[in-house]
Amino acid sequence: MPKDFDVAVIGSGFGGSLMAMITRQLGRSVILIERGRHPRFAIGESSTPLANLLLEEIAREYRLDALLPITKWGTWQATHPELACGLKRGFTFYHHQLGNPWQGDAFRRNELLVAASPHDRIADTHWYRADVDHFFVREAQRLGAEFVDQTALDTVEFAGDLIKLSGPNFSATVGFVIDASGPRGFLHRALKLPESAFESFPETQALYTHFANVERWESLLCYSGGTPPYPVDDAAMHHIFPGGWIWVLRFNNGVTSAGVATMNDISGGPKSWARLLSLLPSVQEQFAKAKPVLPFFHMPKVAFRATRAVGPRWAMLPSAAGSIDPLLSTGFPLTLWGVKRLAKLMEGNWEEKALREYERITFTELDRAASLVAKLYASFEDFEKFCALSMSYFAAASFAEAARRLHRPERATTFLAGLDQPIEAINLAGLADPAKINWYPCRAEDLFENCGKIGVSRAEVQEMLGRTGFFGGALGRSHP
Repeated sequence: MPKDFDVAVIGSGFGGSLMAMITRQLGRSVILIERGRHPRFAIGESSTPLANLLLEEIAREYRLDALLPITKWGTWQATHPELACGLKRGFTFYHHQLGNPWQGDAFRRNELLVAASPHDRIADTHWYRADVDHFFVREAQRLGAEFVDQTALDTVEFAGDLIKLSGPNFSATVGFVIDASGPRGFLHRALKLPESAFESFPETQALYTHFANVERWESLLCYSGGTPPYPVDDAAMHHIFPGGWIWVLRFNNGVTSAGVATMNDISGGPKSWARLLSLLPSVQEQFAKAKPVLPFFHMPKVAFRATRAVGPRWAMLPSAAGSIDPLLSTGFPLTLWGVKRLAKLMEGNWEEKALREYERITFTELDRAASLVAKLYASFEDFEKFCALSMSYFAAASFAEAARRLHRPERATTFLAGLDQPIEAINLAGLADPAKINWYPCRAEDLFENCGKIGVSRAEVQEMLGRTGFFGGALGRSHP
C-alpha cells in the first residue's frame, strides 16, 4: 500500500492538535482526523501552573510561538481576547453538610484556599474549549497538517510497516497512529482492547453543562475576618459534600462551567441537578438565577483505565489511555506530559522499547493520580483529613514546577513523583502550616526559605521569580 501520511492523529482536542503541530515541525506529514466539527463543546477545562509550564516548554522546543501567549492570563488577554477563558488564581474548596447552609468560622474548618499565582498577570486559566480547541486546530492547519472533520473511523488494519484507517467514505494509509480521541476512544474500540480498573477507585458518575447567570460565591458570604489570598471565584471552585463534589469554573464570556461528580445516581439530568442543589442550600442560592445554555451531559462511569497504551506503530495519549476525575485538574498536566514524551519518541522513529517505556510511565502516572483522588473521595466527610491529603498534591505539583523553572528538570521527570516522599521534603510553598488557617497565599518568602530542598540558592530563586514575572504588576483585580 502506498503511504498517504507519516502520522495520523485521531481526535482534535488540544492534545491531538498539539501532536499534529509537533509532527509538522519535525518535518513529517500528518493527518488530523476529527469525528465532530469545531467549534464544539468539550469537558476538561481547567489548567494548572505545571500544565502551563509544560505547554510553554513544548512551544519553545518545537517553535510553536503562537501558543506561548495562552500560557498566562495576562498575555492571553493581550494577544487573544477573542478566545474565551477564565481567570484561575488558585483552588477553592468549601465543605458542605447535606441539608444545611454553609457557615464559615474563625478557624476556617470547612474551607481551603490554595493560591497558584501572586497576581492576575501570570495566573492560570480555564479554557473555553470550544474556542481554544478550534484555535489549536487552525494552528495545526497553518503549519501544514491535513485536517478532516465529521469523519468517523470504524476499522484499523496493519500491513507490515503501514496502517490503514477506514470509515464511511474515508480511508488513509499511514506509518503511525496517535490516538487522542479520549477515554474508550477509537483504538480501544477498534482493537477490542479489554478495560481494567484503578485500584480502590469509587464508581462515580458525572453530570455537567454550561450556565449563564451563576452568582459569585463571594457575594453570598460574610467572612469572619481577613482578606482571602485571591478572589475566591477566580479559581477552580469545589463544593465538597459527602459522596461527591461540584465544580464551578467561570469564563470571561459570561458562561460558567459547572457539574457534579458523585458516587450517587445522577442519571436524571436536570432533575438530578435540582435534587442535588436542594440538599446544598448555599450552592442552590449560588445557582438560583442560573440557566443552562447547553443540555446536561451525563457520564455514567467517569473512571476508565485501558490495559494497553501502545502497540505496533500506535500509541495513545494519556487522555485516551485513562480517565480519572477532574477533582484536582490533573487532566491537563497528564496529557501534556504524554505529548512531550511522544514527541521525543517521534524523533527516534518509535522504537518498541521506547514505546513500552512510554506505556509504563503513562500508567504509573495515571495510577498515582487515581490513588490520590480515591483517598480524597474517601475523606469527603472528614474535611480536616481532606485538607491534609490535598497538601501532598499541592506540594508535589509546586515542587515539580519550581524544579523545572529553576533548571533542575531531573528533579521532576514524572507527574506527582513527589507524592512518594514525606511532605517536608517537597514543601516549598509553606503548605500544611496551621498558622495560615487553611488560606495559602503564593509568597516568594516561602520559596526563599525552602530553596535548599531543591538544591538551589536564594539568588537563583530571585532570578527565576524576576524572569517569570512573579513581582510584576497585576492585571485586573488582585489580592495580596
